Amino acid sequence: MPKTPHAEPGATPIVFEPEFIEGLTRIFEVSIVFNQMLGLKITSITPDKVKARISMRPELVGHYAYNRIHGGVISAGLDAMGGLAVMAAIGARHMDEAPSQRLHRFAKLGTIDLRIDYLRPGIGEQFELHAEVMRLGSRVASTRMEFLGADGKLLSTGSAAYIVS
Repeated sequence: MPKTPHAEPGATPIVFEPEFIEGLTRIFEVSIVFNQMLGLKITSITPDKVKARISMRPELVGHYAYNRIHGGVISAGLDAMGGLAVMAAIGARHMDEAPSQRLHRFAKLGTIDLRIDYLRPGIGEQFELHAEVMRLGSRVASTRMEFLGADGKLLSTGSAAYIVS
């Protein structure tokens, strides 16, 4: 069972302020310029799960004969999503702080380990990316990520560890 900072059964669920959601979206879509090059677009941020999409473009092709997305795009996208999931979980853990303080915690985040399993060829016009935190410790967070086709078919999975302090 995921060990993320969510509300206990029967308790009021954690809801992020628009300022926090907009700030995280800005960091991951604009400030991290590489994500901008990938075309990563955040679609949902909750304390327990984050979602995004990437639209296929000629610059992202890894195999020209099949118009298949490059494995590096998948890897980088899932790494970004794991980081975003950790930031959402940290944000939920520190709801007593102002949104700007929680966003500042991003400066301490870094990838320690990343594993990607490529299950099927990434062929399509649009891809969905999902991530969740499995455990958020005081120094390290562990995540699980998915890269799906527009039809919802699982194309790749990932797991990662991030330094959070």
